[in-house]
Amino acid sequence: MFERLRYLTAGESHGEALACIIDGIPAKLSLSAEDINGDLARRQKGHGRGGRMKIESDRARILSGVRWGKTLGSPITLLIENRDWVNWQDVMGPERDIRGRELRVKSQESREEPQDPKLMARNSKLQAVTRPRPGHADLAGALKYGHKDIRNVLERSSARETAARVAAGAVARKLLSEFNIRIMSYVTGIGGIRQRTEHGIQSKDLKTLLSLFKKAEASPVRCPDENIGRKIINKINTAMKKGDTLGGVFEVVATGVPAGLGSFSQWDRRLNAKLACSLMSIQAIKGVEIGSGFEMSTKFGSEVMDEIYYRAQGPGTQVAGGFYRNTNNAGGIEGGMSNGMPIVLRAAMKPIPTLRTPLSSVDIVTKKPFQAAYERSDVCAVPAASVIGEAVIALAIADSFLEKFGGDSIDEIKRNYNGYLKQINRF
Repeated sequence: MFERLRYLTAGESHGEALACIIDGIPAKLSLSAEDINGDLARRQKGHGRGGRMKIESDRARILSGVRWGKTLGSPITLLIENRDWVNWQDVMGPERDIRGRELRVKSQESREEPQDPKLMARNSKLQAVTRPRPGHADLAGALKYGHKDIRNVLERSSARETAARVAAGAVARKLLSEFNIRIMSYVTGIGGIRQRTEHGIQSKDLKTLLSLFKKAEASPVRCPDENIGRKIINKINTAMKKGDTLGGVFEVVATGVPAGLGSFSQWDRRLNAKLACSLMSIQAIKGVEIGSGFEMSTKFGSEVMDEIYYRAQGPGTQVAGGFYRNTNNAGGIEGGMSNGMPIVLRAAMKPIPTLRTPLSSVDIVTKKPFQAAYERSDVCAVPAASVIGEAVIALAIADSFLEKFGGDSIDEIKRNYNGYLKQINRF
């Protein structure tokens, strides 16, 4: 589905590092590690995050594709070291652990643990994980790949992987910023506490959207509405006390996107398909809508279509060549293409399935029922998910942008882009 910008991530949650290779970034783009580290830090914040965020302090190293602060046009390699690796080398190393032991596949309930707490903790990690957790990739992954140790599944399926995608997204965001394309996000609701209107749909100008984004950045739950934010914090605190978790909804808005990205000509070139796929690829995301989305299905067509107007000159022109609209129910996409209005997407995240409140499951070895054990986890990660949402949307829009205006250097792309703007402004 991606045509010009390709990226792959690698690494396990408790492995030595996460890595990402990005291919397709043009030459002569200014790029430094600090352009990436800011977004990595934003991903780690949010009221309701778990203990892992107290251990990690994510920072990216650029291993290839950049020289003297400028991209070369060759693949860019990014590395994010896991600080928690020091506690997991015996378990997650590519070789057998340092004492030459092998992990033994046996039921968790039949283990005889030593009494020393440190040895208990270490040996617990060394034992095969045989108890799948409801709501995770554990059982389906074990069945698919034939693993009798579920750790072979959970280490890669973990949302820790998204740190690498946020790093890649920061590179894409840097590219898009050269063309005044901004991507921002905010939380619109958590645990059923939700504002009545959606920001991106109601806001028609960049100034208002930037103000909302600034408020979200200052909020512990990334909610621009202070009153709703306080209620959300209280709800998260209640979930903490109960040993439960919460999901929610966040909104991603892209501004400055020119009309014409994507295509109506083939299903896999439709911009809305690429954007929805990108959001759905984030762990725990269960629903995506564009613009007014599901709300549009409850109204008459005359109530939701974004009527087109024309004004040769003057304020209010929002699309190109004098064409403009007073509403944005389509969320900036019509017929699989950007239409010049802000692109507005919304994603629903399910509650995190790792709970202190036990859930029923079955041991894959003994086939006996058990109550799922709790491992260190977040209570709510919706604020972090919104930052991840920005990253994957930046990557998707950057790919469509390069498909439309592609060149081997920033200078060449700018010539193509400026020529296109002149064309549509004369339309």
